[in-house]
Amino acid sequence: MSLKFFEKLSQNFIELLNDKDDYNVIIKVENKEKSLTVHSNVLKYRSSYFRQELENIQPNENNIKTINKPNVSAKIFDVILKYIYGGIVNLENIETGFIFDLMLAAKKFELEELSNKLETFLIETKASWLRTHFSIVFQTTFNGKNFNDLQNFCNDILAKHPNLIFDSSDFTSFPESALVSLLKRDDLQMKEVEIWDYIIKWGIAQNPTLPTEFKEWTKENFLTLKTTLRQCLPHIRYFQLLNIEIYDKIKPYKKILDKQLWEDINQHSFAPERPVKSTILPPRSISVTELPPKESFSNIISEDHAAEISSWIDRKTTTYSTTNIPYKFELILRGTKDGFAPQTFWNICHGHARTVVVAKVKGTDEIIGGYNPLAWDSACYGEYRWMETKDSFIFSLKNGNIQNSILSRVKNENTKCAIFDISRNDQNIKGPYFGFDFCLHSLKSNFNLDNNSFSNLSNNIYEKPIRTLSNNFSIDNYEVFKIVRKS
Repeated sequence: MSLKFFEKLSQNFIELLNDKDDYNVIIKVENKEKSLTVHSNVLKYRSSYFRQELENIQPNENNIKTINKPNVSAKIFDVILKYIYGGIVNLENIETGFIFDLMLAAKKFELEELSNKLETFLIETKASWLRTHFSIVFQTTFNGKNFNDLQNFCNDILAKHPNLIFDSSDFTSFPESALVSLLKRDDLQMKEVEIWDYIIKWGIAQNPTLPTEFKEWTKENFLTLKTTLRQCLPHIRYFQLLNIEIYDKIKPYKKILDKQLWEDINQHSFAPERPVKSTILPPRSISVTELPPKESFSNIISEDHAAEISSWIDRKTTTYSTTNIPYKFELILRGTKDGFAPQTFWNICHGHARTVVVAKVKGTDEIIGGYNPLAWDSACYGEYRWMETKDSFIFSLKNGNIQNSILSRVKNENTKCAIFDISRNDQNIKGPYFGFDFCLHSLKSNFNLDNNSFSNLSNNIYEKPIRTLSNNFSIDNYEVFKIVRKS
């Protein structure tokens, strides 16, 4: 019989972590702005990653080794160290986005037990969040990480709703491993000829030097595309295509196929009963189940508002009609669904360019917002960063008692200060900043709970104010859209 006293042991090791007298390792995080003190023996025996890291670091004159992890937040590392020392991770009242980032960090530091538990926790209890943030979850879990369960979770969704990836604006940037895993699925709900078109599109996008005019392609160009698609091509169901599809779609690219495969495709189209040397993959099992209806594109703005904002983006002197809007407004964040914490904005919107932020001012009919053609960047450590663009603008929309919309473009002399990327140290209170002229800000880390958001009445960066009331306000709801030109 074994007597186990893990709880007391865990408590004692947590106390050791907090002991500042006996450490021999310093870990610097958040662009080296913050330091954590730890013990090499604990790190080495709890993580093979840190064992190897410590072996390659020379100690200073005081026999202390320094590990630099500038791209990891102090909050993430604090949780990881408490796990390493005490085997405890408390997930109560923790935002799901933080748990997702913690899982990624645990995987990076080869803490398999922790990363696997967090992966299971997210799938079993936070499936709704994973679907809402599908794009980042999908790309991250297939980007060289071994998240098998999350990959299967994503593929189960994509097999039923492939448009989530194939029709997305960043489809061509998706990792090859993700595409291949999807192409292998027998239940991928998509016509084979459409799959072929998208794979060709993806392959060409990986090689921007290929001629834009197809008639100018050389033998070397086809070889380049063939090499790029070597992992994808074996999973196309060529023998399930119609003859006209083969003629129109496959034949122009026959040079990227193996000679024997092309001969077999040709033979099968004319004499399907004859045997071929190539492997014939089974047809995909297309379900007749109807897809769920699409969610309304916005709870704040109307089609008329979208038409007006689109005309401002294109600098039109007249407003587009609602039947002629050239852009899709793809919702990526909604306060009432994703929460009003400023950090949530940076977690979700990081890397997204051409975005519109709209906010409903609490207690009024006001809808105010801004357009940012640049990518929001959450990776600012220790300092803020001004972003230069002449194409951003802020606005107030006609609504209720608001008689006319107001458009305010960035002043020519202030294009270098149009957008403000916030330091990670302050992303818990500061959301999107359009200069200092329209900003979502909350000292309570919730845009809905205080009135620290503001729109200046005497504008410094943009041409004119978008409000006539007092500077500060709180919001009932806000949304962020990615603006994608319709094909």
